[in-house]
Amino acid sequence: MQASWRKFLERLAGGISEQAHVSLWLVRWVLLGVVVGAIGGLTSALLLTTLSWTTSTRNGHEWLLWCLPAAGLAVGCAYHYTGGRAAEGNNLVIDEIQEPNAGVPRRMAPLIYVSTTVTQLFGGSAGREGAGIQLAVSVNDGIARVLPLSLEQRRILMIAAMSAGFGAMFGVPLAGAVFGLEVQSIGRIRYEALIPSFAASLTGDLVVRGLGVTHESLPQLGDIHTSAWVLLRVALLGVVFGLVGAVFVVLTNELKKLSSRFLSWSPARPFVGGILIIGLTLVVGTRDYLGLSLPLAQSALDGQSTGGEVFVLKLLFTAVTLGFGFYGGEVTPLQVIGATLGAALAPVLGLPVALGAVVGYAAVFGGVANVPLACTILAVELFGRNALIPSGIACVVAYIFSSHHGIYESQRHTQASGLFQKSRQVPPDS
Repeated sequence: MQASWRKFLERLAGGISEQAHVSLWLVRWVLLGVVVGAIGGLTSALLLTTLSWTTSTRNGHEWLLWCLPAAGLAVGCAYHYTGGRAAEGNNLVIDEIQEPNAGVPRRMAPLIYVSTTVTQLFGGSAGREGAGIQLAVSVNDGIARVLPLSLEQRRILMIAAMSAGFGAMFGVPLAGAVFGLEVQSIGRIRYEALIPSFAASLTGDLVVRGLGVTHESLPQLGDIHTSAWVLLRVALLGVVFGLVGAVFVVLTNELKKLSSRFLSWSPARPFVGGILIIGLTLVVGTRDYLGLSLPLAQSALDGQSTGGEVFVLKLLFTAVTLGFGFYGGEVTPLQVIGATLGAALAPVLGLPVALGAVVGYAAVFGGVANVPLACTILAVELFGRNALIPSGIACVVAYIFSSHHGIYESQRHTQASGLFQKSRQVPPDS
């Protein structure tokens, strides 16, 4: 009898000890995630405030566009002579997450902040998520280096920092958390950073809102009759979104190759790119495609149909900007491209314009970034619960039809096969 009681007490003590260990582990990672998120929120708030200033300043001083080539030359020189591995941007972050090595250079944060500000101020067509993510990861990893953390622990904090940067930049804490987990590998979500990623993304968003920094106001999607026929047409839109996203990636990469082939001195590339952007602006006769171009997306999301040339021109302006060496990001331009494309195609398919714009806003980026789940959640957080089913369908279909083309070249391709596995072989050195 005594032996039985002794065994029971030993098992009970072991269970309590194990629960205490789990609780301490949970508290530790939540606290680390909160710290990472606070830093990501502060850097995102700084960047959002700066980009709001650059947009209003550029719109109020049209002559700034004529300085874009000189600004591009300055940015090119900064990266050429001082950038080092920081020039690899988000691809370097993903590489360090997959195989922790030397870490993310501290210089990445000031370089991407200044270069993104310069690009937006003088009229380059680029985004902001690249800067938001790199700022959060670079600053956080710089702090993590002085703490008694292993490479694996630093890797997990990088994932959390990516989540914080994305969630805080767009005001989508849940999508931000999933983005950090989903973006590392195609076809696989890694959950080892689940707790700190959620804590970081939620904290980052709270910090931005607490500082009074506001995001653009987007309309909620009204009630949609989600019949099989409607959803079939949404899936057809998803096919187009995936293909257009692939076109964007191919065109941008081809312009990078072309500029590298004919301009061996890298600072000359954004200089020439600035000249091309000025030429395109003069040809089209409007400045709507410079900078983030948020009014274009806003108009489409408000239910105003757009011409087919709008998404084409935004795609071209962005591909030239990024293909010739300017820095910023792809997400916001892809959201604008998707929203205006969806608004142009929706009437043709007999769908509400706002519905086409909402699913395009999420699906074009979701397809070429290989993050369909994160972008489905993003659509719900931004446009309400009515966006869930149509955006989910469009994001998954766009993910499939964008094929192996993606904006993040460092993403790993899983060995698994199946309906949702992209058509690309795993590199031998993966």
